[in-house]
Amino acid sequence: MRLGTFTLASFSQMLGTFDHLLGKAAGDPRGGALLTSRLCGDMFPLASQVRFATQQVVNTLNRLAGADLKGADTDHATLAEAHAHIAGIVAALSATSPEAFVADDTPVEFDLPNGMAFRMTAEEYVRDWSLPQFYFHVTTAYAILRMEGVPLGKADYVGYIARHMTAPTAA
Repeated sequence: MRLGTFTLASFSQMLGTFDHLLGKAAGDPRGGALLTSRLCGDMFPLASQVRFATQQVVNTLNRLAGADLKGADTDHATLAEAHAHIAGIVAALSATSPEAFVADDTPVEFDLPNGMAFRMTAEEYVRDWSLPQFYFHVTTAYAILRMEGVPLGKADYVGYIARHMTAPTAA
């Protein structure tokens, strides 16, 4: 499978999951107050998890598909803002053609604000950096919401798998 096809599909289905998780959080009486929740004191809150996860998508599209997207500069103050932001990222994914992606072996170099620098191929960037970072922040958001008592289960996290379900087999 081409890198672009795989990357776009992976981001799209998990952003759908992320939006679903936040939708369930919106039904909680605390609503947007959940955005300040964190797993422990030295971890970022839910609002930052949204920003960091979606920034991985923005960075990937900018670095590998020639996009010129801006991510969120600050954390969202409401769940509605977070939903709107995810919808915008999903729209950017939908507007990106897999053919816009660079070749798998194209060099990718980037540095982080803390001074760390990285050099890898486009394929390595998606496999070893972008998708793991993205999944980390989506999973952390799920864990925060579970910890706060939002009624979530594994089916909420991997609900997209239902499209592959067949008839049950005999036991």
